[in-house]
Amino acid sequence: MSAEKLPHGCHHPAGPACAAGRPDHHPAPASPPAPAVNPIPLAAALLVLVGLAVWVFDAHGAKPGVLLLLGAGLGFTLFHSRFGFTGAWRQLVGVGNGAGLRAHALLLGTSATLFALIIGTGTGLFGAKPAPSAGSLGVALVLGSFLFGVGMQLGGACASGTLFAVGSGQSSILVTLVGFIVGSTLYTWQYSLVDNLPSFQPFLLSDHVGWFGSWAITIAALAVVVWVSLAVQRRRNPPPVGSVPTARGVLRVVRGSWPLWAGALVLSFLGAGVLLVSGGAWGVTSAFGLWGAKILRALGGHPENWSYWRQPASAASLTGPVLTDKNSLTDIGIMVGAAVAAAAGGVWTLHRHIPARTALAGLLGGVLLGIGARLAGGCNIGAYLAGIASGSLSGWVWGLAALAGTWVGLRLRPLFGLTNPKPTDSVC
Repeated sequence: MSAEKLPHGCHHPAGPACAAGRPDHHPAPASPPAPAVNPIPLAAALLVLVGLAVWVFDAHGAKPGVLLLLGAGLGFTLFHSRFGFTGAWRQLVGVGNGAGLRAHALLLGTSATLFALIIGTGTGLFGAKPAPSAGSLGVALVLGSFLFGVGMQLGGACASGTLFAVGSGQSSILVTLVGFIVGSTLYTWQYSLVDNLPSFQPFLLSDHVGWFGSWAITIAALAVVVWVSLAVQRRRNPPPVGSVPTARGVLRVVRGSWPLWAGALVLSFLGAGVLLVSGGAWGVTSAFGLWGAKILRALGGHPENWSYWRQPASAASLTGPVLTDKNSLTDIGIMVGAAVAAAAGGVWTLHRHIPARTALAGLLGGVLLGIGARLAGGCNIGAYLAGIASGSLSGWVWGLAALAGTWVGLRLRPLFGLTNPKPTDSVC
């Protein structure tokens, strides 16, 4: 989820400093103070958020309005915690720093607990009937998540990371978003070619051991992940990861860098809120295909004739307003919420110079992200997070295949002038 470049060129702290006694060890630098607030971007971001929320509540009702606000909360949290999937996996595969993966485990475990409580009891708001996310097990899942892992490392961000990076003014990631939309649109155009790839039916733990059993097995599996990440980190002894600007004291909530554990917990509860309100888990990438189809229609194209958009649910989304689509609402909310957070932190700025090779990597990575997410039935949020939290085997398969794609993506990055973490250098 991490963007390739964060404000002031730093990455969020992803773990403890190197083990003491290492000859070339240097502790992670202290976080610099947050810069002064630039009132113009902050006022503009707040105006957009308030105006859009008023419009959605008035035009479409409370449920879409609440989803928009939940998305804004997600964007605010993603930015302040710089909660990473792309960067966390890059650190894990590149130098053995597993702190980001352990933050994932906290996010997944808390989400699994909340999902079990909500879905297991049938609790929902606005008449929603919460349901688990379970993907089919087959070629499309493995291939799609592998391509997604490659695309993350070339594009510099995943699905939610792309949105919060764009919202915070990182124009280089805007290229990734464009590629994401293009890739998603290409998938819907050629949907008939991949619709019937070999697969098995979804496997949900709750169908076999109930919701308590599903929760217990998921927590036990996540504990193993944490243990393995600690063992790898001790063996490889990774360097520290640098800090980002932050305010101190209570102002850190709105003008600072949050600990990864705080981001994981807040994201878990906001994601559970999406499940309560909509009946489905938080997702991101299906909206990109919808946006691409809407753009094509506006330009005179006819995506409604494609087999993907002739499916009843897809056809209803295509003909309906964007601001009634669940994932579009949370996606837009994430971008606006991240803009508010970045402006409040004094770090919202547009990066005007984008090297040609970086732009090419972003575009190619975005296309792979779009195709991969649609093939796999979701991204790091809709397939990985929601799948594991739901007790679905598909979420675990997605994570393993995406890690393999990360390994390949790290080896492709130098071709585009992109750097990888090194065993002897801190990242800042």
